[in-house]
Amino acid sequence: MGDEQFDSVEALLEEARLTARMPEPAERLRLRQAAGLSRAQVAAAVGVGRQTVANWEDGTTDPQPPGRFKYLRLLEGLAQIHPAAPAQGLAETVAPVAGSAVPETAWGPDGLAVQGEPGPCLRCGVTTPYKATDGRSLHPGAMCQPPAAVAPPQTAATPAHAPTAAPSPAPAPVPSRPQRRAKSAARAQAETADLISQAVHEELERAEGDADAAMKALVKRAIPDVMRLFGETRATARYTYTAYPALPDILKKPSKKEPDQIWEARPNFHHPHYSLKSRGSIAVTALDVNAAYLSALKAWLPIGKLEHSTGTDGVDPKRSGVHLITPAPWHHPHLPDPLGDRDQPGPVWVTNATLRLLLRLAGPKYGLLDPPVIHESWTSGATENFLDALRKTLTAARETAIAEDDSITLEYIKAMYSKFISTMGESIHNREMMRPDWMHIIHSQAYANLWVKAYKAHQAGLDVIAMMGTDELHVTGDWRQVFPEGRGVAQMKIKHSDARASGEYTIGTAAR
Repeated sequence: MGDEQFDSVEALLEEARLTARMPEPAERLRLRQAAGLSRAQVAAAVGVGRQTVANWEDGTTDPQPPGRFKYLRLLEGLAQIHPAAPAQGLAETVAPVAGSAVPETAWGPDGLAVQGEPGPCLRCGVTTPYKATDGRSLHPGAMCQPPAAVAPPQTAATPAHAPTAAPSPAPAPVPSRPQRRAKSAARAQAETADLISQAVHEELERAEGDADAAMKALVKRAIPDVMRLFGETRATARYTYTAYPALPDILKKPSKKEPDQIWEARPNFHHPHYSLKSRGSIAVTALDVNAAYLSALKAWLPIGKLEHSTGTDGVDPKRSGVHLITPAPWHHPHLPDPLGDRDQPGPVWVTNATLRLLLRLAGPKYGLLDPPVIHESWTSGATENFLDALRKTLTAARETAIAEDDSITLEYIKAMYSKFISTMGESIHNREMMRPDWMHIIHSQAYANLWVKAYKAHQAGLDVIAMMGTDELHVTGDWRQVFPEGRGVAQMKIKHSDARASGEYTIGTAAR
């Protein structure tokens, strides 16, 4: 037998030995908690999901390959560090010696049972301060509930002046289902966030403190890491995730260099009344929307296979997908067109995020344009919260990194959510997910969010000079009265870059 075969046999025998000594689910839970380990840490070490570890600990399932051997090795090591306390039987601690008589309760001259240092009752083992005639602990007659196998026959009635048992304490209030769900979600979010800090720590150690090398390694592993986070956040989710649903041809690229037919409404707006060459001057501030794509993860995403419909049959608040529409003309040159910088007239395929924005602007609250004509749709049942747990986890980790001035973690998080979105279509870099419909919807949601900010600035009396991409908004006037300043996802900051028009600058003005 060769060395490799011998090692394989020894590995199998070792796993069989560990399996034979596998602790019960309650002991698995005790060992992890005794070591101060989270489920996410154990899952990362043995190569499974956090929910899998939870199932192993509550007995839903038993450990299975490929993670079983590592998990059993971990449990064995933890058992050596945190051995279980030796159990003591009732007969060992409280049962009287065979053949000996159980003494009677001692009564004082005041008619009350004698009390002293609490100890286990001779009959039932429950701790009591009352004493027997020989000084050992013993409940007064009716207060004692001895086990049937040990209890002697009751021969004497309890004296009328014997003290009565104290009322049982009120039971602790049982948390409601929403409270339990919120607590579970918060715990899961904390455990998932541990994976982010653990990855940063690993790469810094591997790079021996070289921040640039660690950052390059973290960006390189961003896609598999964020997919793992996504899997963790979906472990106990209500809806299942379909990785490869059948897609209509409009969502497929004709070739690698040609795009599909979906228009994302990407803006490229410049106010027609302002020019760099005009006389006069006006102060402009270029604002940057923080983590625009991260915020756009909260979008209505189709859950299952897209289904075809005509007219308005596929338009429903609880459905999402893509729609072929003929948009109404836009007659507001002082505001960006919500459909983006599109010169070609006629029907166009748009995402549900764009359609929702157009329908809102056609409603009574805004009244800015006529509703679009909807020709056909590819949609399915949808939810706005499918990626919300992932969004919240990354947002919380981002806020912590900002507070701690941790630029490495901040860039790592940015790489995770940006690559997660950009590779969820037809990308060779992410084989686990193929949802170009999601990618288009999230992009469009980011553009729609930016349009709403531009409209808010306009309503506050600021002029919108330019709006570009997902996160750039140029305005006149006191923008701090409209938007909170900072680096948080709900805040805005001045945009500084190598671009010609960035930060705070001055342009000429034309006659208006």
